[in-house]
Amino acid sequence: MFQSDIIEKCKANDRKAQLSLYKKYSEGMFKVAIRFLKNADDAEDVVQESFIKAFQKMHQFNGDVTFGAWLKRIVINKSIDFLKSKQQKLEAIDERYMHIEENNDWTIDHAITVDEVKTAIAQLPDNYRYVVMMFLMEGFDHKEISQVLGLTESTCRTRLLRGKGLLQQLLKDKRYATRS
Repeated sequence: MFQSDIIEKCKANDRKAQLSLYKKYSEGMFKVAIRFLKNADDAEDVVQESFIKAFQKMHQFNGDVTFGAWLKRIVINKSIDFLKSKQQKLEAIDERYMHIEENNDWTIDHAITVDEVKTAIAQLPDNYRYVVMMFLMEGFDHKEISQVLGLTESTCRTRLLRGKGLLQQLLKDKRYATRS
């Protein structure tokens, strides 16, 4: 069965077609959710809610992007919404006084592991962490990130630059702390 056929059947509320899409995408969407949520139970819940929303809004899927990309946006939005609902206190950052250095170099010390980078990303303030994760881990560009998060592209670029700077500083501080 071609994917466009499955999509059309899902739009007609065909349960077998929905199950087929679920089986095809659930594992990948779980991996996306777990990167944001760090908890398997929460990630499973978010994936389930995302599929429910996707099937309810299937009529809005028009094929400008692949179904997987469309669903991934739903999963990311649901993950962020979940994190926001669990958060007790939001950290306000006055971005006007931070120095921005234009630099597209993402290289880091070769001794730093992927797990150390992931741990450092998790320490970033939410407004930077989401942009950095979507850019580095999900491969979204500025336009896509700005659409998902409801930001302007310039705000997205600014947050990515600042997030990268904070990330590099966290990794640098960790490197110095472990060398003693």
